[in-house]
Amino acid sequence: MSENWTFVCATAELLPGELKTAFDEVTDAPIVVFNYDGDFYALEDRCSHEDFELSMGTFDPREGSIECLLHGARFDVRDGHAMCAPAHLPVAKFPVKVEHGGIWTRDDRG
Repeated sequence: MSENWTFVCATAELLPGELKTAFDEVTDAPIVVFNYDGDFYALEDRCSHEDFELSMGTFDPREGSIECLLHGARFDVRDGHAMCAPAHLPVAKFPVKVEHGGIWTRDDRG
C-alpha cells in the first residue's frame, strides 16, 4: 500500500468529462482519474475482464461509466463496479484528494 500521494495534474487540466492517467509513485499501479460532473474519481487503469487499459476506452460523462475498448465491458467510475458483461468483477477504486489546486491519488490496497 502506498502512503504517499501521487500528483495527477492541476484541477484546471481535468475538466468535466475528461480523464487523466498516472502511475502510483510507490506501487507503480496504473491509475485513471475521471472528472465526473465536477467530482474526481480514480480507478485502477485495468479492465477486470481482460487486463486491458481502461483509459483507452470511452468515458461516458452522462452515465459516469468507462467502456473497455477491448470487449465492451463497462464500469461505474464512482465505485468501479462492473455494469455489464463480459466483466463480472469490479476494478479497484482509489482515493482522490484535491489540494493546493492539484489532484492527487494513491494505491491504498493493503
